[in-house]
Formats: sequence, C-alpha cells, structure tokens
Amino acid sequence: MAHEHAVGASAGGGVPRRGVYGWMMFDWAAQPFFTVVTTFIFGPYFISRMASDPATGQAAWGYGIAAGGVLIAVLSPILGSIADQTGPRKPWIGFFAVIKIAALCGLWFAAPGSNLVAVVALFTLASVAAEFSIVFNDSMLLRLVPKAEIGRISNLAWGLGYLGGMIVLVFIIAFLAASPETGKTLIGISPLFGLDPLQGEDARASAPISALWYAIFILPMFLFTPDSGGRRALGDAVHDGIRELRSTIGEVRQRAGIFRFLIARMIYQDGVNALLALGGGFAAAMFGWSITEIGVYGIMLNVVAIFSCLYASRLDTRLGSKAVVLISIFLLLIATAGIVSTGPGFTFFGALNFGAADSGGLFGTAAEKAYIAFGLLIGIAFGPVQASSRAYMARSVTEEEAGRYFGIYALAGRATSFLAPFTVATVTALSGSPRLGMATIIIFFAVGFAVLWSTPYPADQPGGKPASVA
Repeated sequence: MAHEHAVGASAGGGVPRRGVYGWMMFDWAAQPFFTVVTTFIFGPYFISRMASDPATGQAAWGYGIAAGGVLIAVLSPILGSIADQTGPRKPWIGFFAVIKIAALCGLWFAAPGSNLVAVVALFTLASVAAEFSIVFNDSMLLRLVPKAEIGRISNLAWGLGYLGGMIVLVFIIAFLAASPETGKTLIGISPLFGLDPLQGEDARASAPISALWYAIFILPMFLFTPDSGGRRALGDAVHDGIRELRSTIGEVRQRAGIFRFLIARMIYQDGVNALLALGGGFAAAMFGWSITEIGVYGIMLNVVAIFSCLYASRLDTRLGSKAVVLISIFLLLIATAGIVSTGPGFTFFGALNFGAADSGGLFGTAAEKAYIAFGLLIGIAFGPVQASSRAYMARSVTEEEAGRYFGIYALAGRATSFLAPFTVATVTALSGSPRLGMATIIIFFAVGFAVLWSTPYPADQPGGKPASVA
C-alpha cells in the first residue's frame, strides 16, 4: 500500500503495525453512518419525503442534530476524564457501539407518515453514541504513533473512512435505491430484497446496513489495537474523572494557545457539522433529486475527499496541521457561499442565469452542474479540516492527558454544535426559506477562520503566542 512505510514507521513505540491498521479501521467502520445515514441517503429522505414539506423536514432534522449536540457537549468531556481514570478505551467503544447499532436498526421503521419526533430521537441516539465512540478512539492515537506521524496517520485514516462510506453508498444506489417512476436502480435492476421505493425502503435500509458494516469492521480495532491497562473500579473512576474534569477546565483556560484553538474549532466545526448534516437534504429539496441523484452526488464528493485526504496526509507533514485546517476552512466558506447562491436556473444569486434547459438524465440542468462544482470544494475540504484538527490537538497534548483533553476537544466540537443547526432550522422555519437558513453557516466558517489565524501551532506553545503556520 502507498502508506505502508508511514504506518510501519509510526509503530516505533512498540505497537505492532496491525495495531495501527486496526485503529485506522475504526474510521472505515464508522464513516458510512455519516455518509449514507446523516448526509446523502436517510437525511435527504427524511427532509424531502417523510415530512409534509422540505422546510418542516429541514427544521425537524436540524433540531434533532442540535439536541444530540447538547448531549455530546455535556457528556463528552466527562467521559474522556473517566476514560483516563479507568484506562482501557475499548469497553466504552463497545458499549456505545451496541447503542448505535440498535438505534440504526430502529430507523428501518421510519416509513413515510411515521412520527417525526420518534424518528429524530432514534437518529439523535445513534449520533450521540457515534460521537462518544470517536472520543475514545481519537484519544488512543497518541499511544500508537509518534507526534511526527500523527497528521499523516490521521488523514490516511480519514481517507480510509471516506472510502468505506463510498463503498456503502455505491452499493445502495446501485442495488437498492430505485426510481419511483421506473422501479429500477441506477444499473437498471429491480431493488434487492424486493424493497419498495414508494415506501422509502431503499433509504430506510441505509441505517441497518450501516449498523452491520460498523459491527463487522470495528472488530480489527478490538482484536489488534493495544489498549491501556490499569482498570479501576467504575465508581472510583467516575468520581475522580469528574474531579479531574473540573481541574482540566480550569487548566485549559491557563493554556492560552490550546484554549484559543478549542474556541476556533468550536466555531468552525459547528459549520462543518451543519453543512454535512443538512447539505444533502438542501440539494434534494431544491432540485427534486431522487435518492439515486443524491447518491451519485455523494459518491463524487467522497471520491474527491479520499484523494484530498491522501494529499493532505503529506501536506500536513510538510506545512503543519494549522495550514491544512486554514486552507480547508477557506474552501468551505467559498463552497457554502456558492451552494446557497445557486438555485433552479441560476447561480451567484441570479447574476448568472442558465434558463430552464434540461438535457435529461442525471443533473441535466446547468444550475445542478454549478451546484456540484461548489459541492466538490466541500469534498476537497471536509476530510482534511477534521483529520488535521485531530492531529493539531494530538500534537498539543501529552499521552497521559489525551483522554480528558480529547473529551474537551469533543466538547469544543459540540459545545455549541446545536447552534449552527439550530440557527439554520430557526431561520428556515421563520423565513420559510431553506436557502436563507443554510446561508447562516457562512458566519461560522468566517469567524472560526479569523480566530484560528492567530492561534499558535502547536497549541501548547509556551506563552500562547502565535507561531508560524508550519
């Protein structure tokens, strides 16, 4: 493999190569939930077909994401501190895996006309369990690779995740997602298992399929990736973990660089979360895209994301994580402005009109092609912005404090994560315009970029004075 040497070299601390690969497989296992359930298949189905109208669907979906964000923000740092006290991370990952898998299987019953609150509650439960698992998985990274290799391995793992998500997405649109008009999938066959697209069964199947994929492919991490020892009684660990969290919160405010980085990430990650969760549904509702079209759009973004992460794995080593994150945020800002400026027959808010000409087939109008062009910028940026942020944090803390600081890191990614989807949902509900709601995401990218610009790198630089980007 192209990164064989990188992974082999990274295991310099006595960790077998298969242990690093096992850790990377977690991203491969976890990503289909975000790709096919949250962004490209189930989310758009919920927004455009389950709800009475797209504005109601986008508002309900946004409020569900916001509710999950509140729970994640409150509990992630507590769990991270407890994990430092209990030692092993795998039992926690296994516990939340069971919850996530059960909640995803329950989404199969989300037929058109189902109770929106119940469906959103199941999705929120799966999201919370998924994010808690990520806290524990991310905090293992420092034990596996030296800091010089963290950015490379983090981006490679993220790219591997996008590949896994794309494989599941391709399977769904090729073999399960059928056109309601023809009853055939993209490759011209009837859906497997006799799924009925009129009842949304093709979209609903994406959830249990993602659950099965996750259950199978987290096994290498459990089997091969070393975990820390020193297990303590849970009651003592909870008590000491909460006490340590109070200390950490006070401590992080004294570490000016890390505090500023966490504030920046809190802001720009809100925009990332909202864009990934709501962007697919926004396009589906605006252009009337079927599951097939939104799935093909998702495949294009994932192909770009895979190669972008591979390139970013080298760029991170050469320029540093901060440069990669800043470039990515800037691209996301431009892309978001582009997609909200595009609608049926126009782009750039009508400055460029295309008319209603439709060549037929997938993405037959010029406006759809313009939307896809902006979307590809998102594909380039949304992997590296998250992978290099993870590396930025890992390079700024020690192995001994990784659990609690990655808990705070998750808090920073979720502390106000309800704010962006809540803002999108509220502006959409009040204005009746999904476009105006989505436009508010631009603010989060602009402010996050400005704060990160003056943040030191690594973030624990003494004195908290801004360092060079590299």
